[in-house]
Amino acid sequence: MKKKYYLFLDDVRHPNQVTWIRLPQKPYFLVRDYKSFVDLITLKGVPEFVTYDHDLADCHYGHGLKGDGIPYQTYTEKTGYDCAKWLVDYCMKLNIKHPDFSVHSMNPIGKENIINYIKSYNDSRN
Repeated sequence: MKKKYYLFLDDVRHPNQVTWIRLPQKPYFLVRDYKSFVDLITLKGVPEFVTYDHDLADCHYGHGLKGDGIPYQTYTEKTGYDCAKWLVDYCMKLNIKHPDFSVHSMNPIGKENIINYIKSYNDSRN
């Protein structure tokens, strides 16, 4: 059995820098991008808790902050939303719910997209 762990996805911040939401006070594995996110979960298994940032590269910043939508099709770098979709697919293959999570992103549209995607999957399992 793999050991339980907490995962923090953000390209620049550390967990102690997130002050606008309450995160569990635990040690976190820190990942900065999609590949590291996938690699860590593939190696260690599904985490007990994930906190997501949406914008994981300079090209992502600014989109969605003014309600202008997020042009996913133009990105070469993956976002936190892509990470959430990958983890939902991974959980679906394992026939488990997505783990407890939060979204600490300052991008309101990206945040809502991640929350709604995960909640939709978890609700479908009830």
